[in-house]
Amino acid sequence: MFKHKISQNLKIALKGKREIKVSVLRMLLAAILNKEKEKRYRLNKENPDLGQEELEKESQLTEEEITSIISIEAKKRKEAIVAFEKGERKDLAEKEKKELDILKKYLPEQLSEEKLYQTIKQVIAETGAKEIKDMGKVMKEVMPRVVGRAHGDQVSDIVKELLKND
Repeated sequence: MFKHKISQNLKIALKGKREIKVSVLRMLLAAILNKEKEKRYRLNKENPDLGQEELEKESQLTEEEITSIISIEAKKRKEAIVAFEKGERKDLAEKEKKELDILKKYLPEQLSEEKLYQTIKQVIAETGAKEIKDMGKVMKEVMPRVVGRAHGDQVSDIVKELLKND
């Protein structure tokens, strides 16, 4: 469904001759297709007796997986903006900002810092984490809950902070 929406928006952008949007959406669809191919290959290796139709159906990405791809692409744009601004390439930084704005439209609303703290505290309580060495256990539980709605670095920093204070 999410992939279909992106495809539909690509068609509209093509008709409207919106070059940057066309470029971003094509890149996004290519990234999604690559992930689906990886998943199909992995599934085929694990279950060689799966039929073609079943393999095709199983290799479709979930909305969470697509959201994760969009988040990764958005993160790349943010890093590029910082790099271009350091290199005083305002023109390229602006292009990356426009691309980031397009990608943000496909991401769920970001969690507030307060809500993120609540979620992480809840996971710490659920997992019984007490020390910094339990960080991996906490991150493993938190990330699927906040995928696309919070940046991994931000989650990591908060987990470290909360585990140090306990």
